[in-house]
Amino acid sequence: MTFDRTANSRNVLVIGGNRYFGKRLISRLVTAGDHVTVLNRGSAPPPPGVEHLVADRDDEAALEAALGERTFDVVFDQVCYTPRQAATARRVFAHRTRRYVMTSTVEVYEYEDSAAPVGESAVEPSTVAVDEEIPWHEPEFLDAHYGDGKRQAEAVFAAAPAFPYVSVRVAHVLGGADDFTGRIAHYADRLRAGEPIAVPAPNHPATYINVDEIADFLFWAGGQDFTGPVNAASHGPLTTEDIVAAIGGGPARYRTVEVGEVSPFSFRRSYGMDNTRAERLGFTFSHTKDWLTDAVAQTLSAGKADKGGN
Repeated sequence: MTFDRTANSRNVLVIGGNRYFGKRLISRLVTAGDHVTVLNRGSAPPPPGVEHLVADRDDEAALEAALGERTFDVVFDQVCYTPRQAATARRVFAHRTRRYVMTSTVEVYEYEDSAAPVGESAVEPSTVAVDEEIPWHEPEFLDAHYGDGKRQAEAVFAAAPAFPYVSVRVAHVLGGADDFTGRIAHYADRLRAGEPIAVPAPNHPATYINVDEIADFLFWAGGQDFTGPVNAASHGPLTTEDIVAAIGGGPARYRTVEVGEVSPFSFRRSYGMDNTRAERLGFTFSHTKDWLTDAVAQTLSAGKADKGGN
């Protein structure tokens, strides 16, 4: 199959990418002069100048029909959550792309507990057992098994690579007025109300990355030739206390929880990521101290605007 492109641009497909760092990735691709196609279920239109394909990625026949004869230099898969989705993608894109970049997560390491930063070899995809028959289609099951779904998705690509692929294991993302997670607001609301913040004992630090930096990293990874898992995290792990301090608004109260639900960005296990591989490959990460305060302010300013604040 022929890969059509001009001398100065690439044909790029982004699966998902409707919001947050996916939108920023698309912006970087367009600015670079790439021909960008976005594929999603039609829940939101892409930005101007971007081709739009509508299909449910879980419907293989519909996905094939939407793609037609299109081929791509790079596919960025922002929404591959399960081994079923990975298996479908492996079949559909086997002869359609030169490179496949899957957005994975730090949560693939959720069963690690290490004082030292965790490297990619701690979870080797080729050794991960895959089960496509468990109820990945059920939202509650998928939410409860998010890390496992990503591990198994990586394993599908690693077991029989149909194209050069990369799985970008993304640290916890902070920043942006369009942060939809509500995690920073969780802390701000409790500080405002004088309510205690629930944390485990002990409460471990974790690795983070700025929303713009992960968009930069994905864009960069799409233009490289390395393959396999790669950790993407800024230097400088953060504790819950670091994040709460960046929010400001007075002294915080904490409540230790032995068993049960704790606040976001608090961790019973230690699995902060080692970013050495990515830096050796040529990407230079920032330090969290360089952007944490601004990142938190951006997110909180959006919340004030939504409530009619100044």
